[in-house]
Amino acid sequence: MKFSKAAIEGAYLIDLDLFGDSRGAFLESYQKKRYAENGIAIDFVQDNRSCSQKGVLRGLHYQVKHPIGHLIYVTHGKIFDVGVDLRKKSPTFGSHVAYTLSADKPQQLYLPPGVAHGFCTLADENEILYKCSDYYYPEDEAGLLWSDRDVGIDWPIIKPLMKSRDEGFPLLKDILESRLPQL
Repeated sequence: MKFSKAAIEGAYLIDLDLFGDSRGAFLESYQKKRYAENGIAIDFVQDNRSCSQKGVLRGLHYQVKHPIGHLIYVTHGKIFDVGVDLRKKSPTFGSHVAYTLSADKPQQLYLPPGVAHGFCTLADENEILYKCSDYYYPEDEAGLLWSDRDVGIDWPIIKPLMKSRDEGFPLLKDILESRLPQL
């Protein structure tokens, strides 16, 4: 396993070791001790699975009072995965990271609590698994507009399939400090 620091404080891109032979393949997708030794000392409390067709954009989501850290992994397909730092006191506030994650190249993206998360799907069928450091509270969810020009994400999609709620999220400059993640 190789842990590489990302451009957002506390975020990592993780290259997983894949072992294969004539019978198939094996990889270790998580081991608490190994992740802690590499800077990700967090307890994950929930695992989620997302399946989407090509051209779907989900996000950019975060929780205000219960910020969630994510460990994202693609098991089928290919996505463009994004994190935007919304931690007001962070040296990388307002910055983003973006990686193409694919089932063909076993990698994970870790985004710490307080970083908004979103992705768009690039393959015909996509399955994404992600670990969460806190529970999902629907009443606590908030979001950032995916196409905010000030954030400057170069999405590889022009007209995504989206939930209307996500299309109506505010620009970063319009989010009140009280509606940013409370860490």
